[in-house]
Amino acid sequence: MGRPVVRLKDIADKTGFSVNTVSLALRGSPRIPEETTRLIRDAAQSLNYLPNHVAKSLVSRETKTVGLVLTDITNPALTQVAQSIELALAERGYSTLFATSNNDLEEERRVIAMFQSRRVDGMLIYPRNHRDLDHIRALRRANYPVVLLVGDPDAGVDAVSVDERRGAYRAVRHLIDIGHRRIGIIDSANPLGNREKRDGYMAALAEAGIPFDPALSSDPQGHSVIRGYWAMDRLMRMAGRPTAVFAANDSLAIGALRWTQKNGMAVPDEVAIVGFDNIEFAEHAATPLTSVNYEIRLVTDLAVARLLELIGFKDALPEPNVTLIDPELIVRESTQRL
Repeated sequence: MGRPVVRLKDIADKTGFSVNTVSLALRGSPRIPEETTRLIRDAAQSLNYLPNHVAKSLVSRETKTVGLVLTDITNPALTQVAQSIELALAERGYSTLFATSNNDLEEERRVIAMFQSRRVDGMLIYPRNHRDLDHIRALRRANYPVVLLVGDPDAGVDAVSVDERRGAYRAVRHLIDIGHRRIGIIDSANPLGNREKRDGYMAALAEAGIPFDPALSSDPQGHSVIRGYWAMDRLMRMAGRPTAVFAANDSLAIGALRWTQKNGMAVPDEVAIVGFDNIEFAEHAATPLTSVNYEIRLVTDLAVARLLELIGFKDALPEPNVTLIDPELIVRESTQRL
């Protein structure tokens, strides 16, 4: 059996005040004298009284909770996103319910349905596939507040994101500008249909008149350091290996960097490496890593602000708005001597 539920009547019986007076005092009503409020709150605390938020939500039609769906909590950037969103929502009086899809579309659908059943006021979603969004568009068409944490201008859903295409373009353009022409890419997102970083890579090559060589593309089949290590191994053991490598996140880039250390290859003299996200470890790697900066605080603040704006609409939601943040490239020793 669970713990007995303490009711307002129990507090009233303990203090001698009416249930109505107890209710008003616990809600901080100015109609109740301060001394009475203090006595009632002390009694509530001694009885371990917990307010019934479910009952309140039935009256207000708000639960003051937001659902957050991410793809992979082991990704350091997404871990920071989760923490930043939780803090931003808490500052505004909201709680966060968290779930991860583990890059599985059916699991993503399941956790979204679960959050709906929990009556969350809105959702922030980092979808597995940035373009397979019919299940999320259906929420938007039903006037359900939802904001994506990836940016597709044609999604038909509100979104706030770093412009990944622009960031990848900047990273590869930097490698071209310092003299590289055989530039490898380590990216596991492209096979999932998330083409933004690959598109940026291809755009930079095309602009410089460098033909794309499919052999220079390595799918790590994951996002971790060890996946980056073995993806780098495949690139560097081929004939005509790359002189520079762009990795789609910093964990993959750190794996690639580890491969060079294990195999006695100098960075950046023999091979340059660029990552994406600018996580804390990037700056403090054995060779500090050049990386595209993921503006976590800016993304989360704008996404939370937009979601709460949508939650505030009582009727039809406004037209979707997509905000893409132009990211900065942070240049460190993994691409050039500073």
